[in-house]
Amino acid sequence: MFEERRPESLIRKTTRTIGGETKDSNRRPPAVKKTTPPDQTNAEQFYYAKQMQGKTHMIVVLTDGEQLEGIIEWYDRDCVKLNRIGAPNLLLYKHCIKYLYKAEPE
Repeated sequence: MFEERRPESLIRKTTRTIGGETKDSNRRPPAVKKTTPPDQTNAEQFYYAKQMQGKTHMIVVLTDGEQLEGIIEWYDRDCVKLNRIGAPNLLLYKHCIKYLYKAEPE
């Protein structure tokens, strides 16, 4: 009868080797897709709320080096309102604030 010939690419080859190991045994397990970190951690909100509640005297250092002292009355996404004693209250844009910290008690 006729003997059917298959092209080499269609012939199924085993991947087993001696000892039961496969060719792919050296492969790493599929990596678990990392989740992206949250956009907001609420740390900023917690910090401002704590300082406002305690009426903590704060020192605000601006990007130009100027230091302002006062109590944070409120804040939003872009601004902080600083109440000062003996000076006008200020509305500061956050992008102008270099850093802020608690004033030393007298």
